Amino acid sequence: MTLLITVFAAVTVTVLWYRRKNDDMRLGILCLMYWGASIMWLVDAIFEYAELHEAYFTPELKDMVNDAFLGAAVVALGLVIWLVRLLIVDPKGSVRRALKKQV
Repeated sequence: MTLLITVFAAVTVTVLWYRRKNDDMRLGILCLMYWGASIMWLVDAIFEYAELHEAYFTPELKDMVNDAFLGAAVVALGLVIWLVRLLIVDPKGSVRRALKKQV
């Protein structure tokens, strides 16, 4: 489930990144984070299959729910890291302008 969720997020962000003319929102970094997580979960799935064999394809509901929460947490953490980096880099200068208006 974690692999499925992170691959779906990676493909979605990659399509968004590819359709944009300029990368002012730095979606490429988010793509790399999600594809890296997808590769990590793929390696994990390969090793888990090597250990469990046929039982790998019949997980219990509890394990599927735990994996779904873990996948959602990985996607959310990737978004948080991307947003923090975007606020620090501030490519459009909007945070800088908002801070100048307050002072």
